[in-house]
Amino acid sequence: MNQPLAYIHPGAKISKNVVVEPFTTIHNNVIIGDGTWIGSNVTIMEGARIGKNCNIFPGAVISAPPQDLKYEGEETIVTIGDNTTIRECATIHKGTADRMKTVIGKNCLIMAYCHIAHDCFVGDNCIFSNNSTLAGHVTIGDNVILAGLVAVHQFVSIGGHAFVTGGSLVRKDVPPYVKAAREPLSYVGINSVGLRRRGYTSDKIREIQNIYRILYQKNYNNSQAVQIIEAEMEATPERDEILQFIRDSQRGIMKGYFSTN
Repeated sequence: MNQPLAYIHPGAKISKNVVVEPFTTIHNNVIIGDGTWIGSNVTIMEGARIGKNCNIFPGAVISAPPQDLKYEGEETIVTIGDNTTIRECATIHKGTADRMKTVIGKNCLIMAYCHIAHDCFVGDNCIFSNNSTLAGHVTIGDNVILAGLVAVHQFVSIGGHAFVTGGSLVRKDVPPYVKAAREPLSYVGINSVGLRRRGYTSDKIREIQNIYRILYQKNYNNSQAVQIIEAEMEATPERDEILQFIRDSQRGIMKGYFSTN
């Protein structure tokens, strides 16, 4: 804590066993939890709420004012959950009057040069690979993986356990449990590898596959598919989560991929 080459505002609240490396700046109205390590040349601005045992690497900027012309200086925050790692030169902006905060969950890995814009809500156990970018007002569920150079349009939602391949442009909502790839972004199967790693059984994976076969491979429109899934598939938490995601989608869900060969 007693780092003479760092600047820590007297109004910042720094818990025990926090390490602050040289040339880092921590502004007023910042809270940092026990055991967090903050590397050199990090800037943590007003409104940051950083949990326990986080690691923030050199060059990261946390809780900067949003790049939104509608922002008028309202007092908003960034919340970062416990055990989250933020790598070099990542930027995370605080909220606007819309949601008043930007939220990153627990146990996340935000790799180098990622950008998370204002009013984004990111769940727990997410991994964003290098240079992935979220525009404002994006909502991402738990256990989501974005490969490198993914760009997510504002107001998009990505459901839990989804995997988006590198270099993708995400213009539509991505339902839970799926793999998304190609241009334009399309359904290419479920994220079975990720689900197995998280303890999903083969029976449960087949159930999810059968739901998405109805949605994406039977030539129904979304309303018809939802009715058939609800009528023919046993009610389970996964089924209900998928149906609720589709019903709640404001931008519409991505399309399925159909080969022209």
